[in-house]
Amino acid sequence: MKISRKEVEHVALLARLKLSEEEINLYTEQLNSILEYAAKIQEIDTENVAPTAHAAQLFNVFREDEVKPSLAQEKVLENAPEAENGFFRVPRIV
Repeated sequence: MKISRKEVEHVALLARLKLSEEEINLYTEQLNSILEYAAKIQEIDTENVAPTAHAAQLFNVFREDEVKPSLAQEKVLENAPEAENGFFRVPRIV
């Protein structure tokens, strides 16, 4: 598969990029190099390779839940702009 100069111009137009002649030639060459590399990768025999979702095995990184003392309600509400009956008072949302 190869990208033509016309296709690069079309993509530049869609992206609203104003490219010089030199840039069009450069991007055409670079995109074709990328496609050649991708084609090489597709040639690799993966018959005996198990499908994976990640390259490295993932482990659960969550910590165990531990009960710890919490702040007193009065302490928590000290910095609240407004409090009412032991709760934060917030504007009504309709």
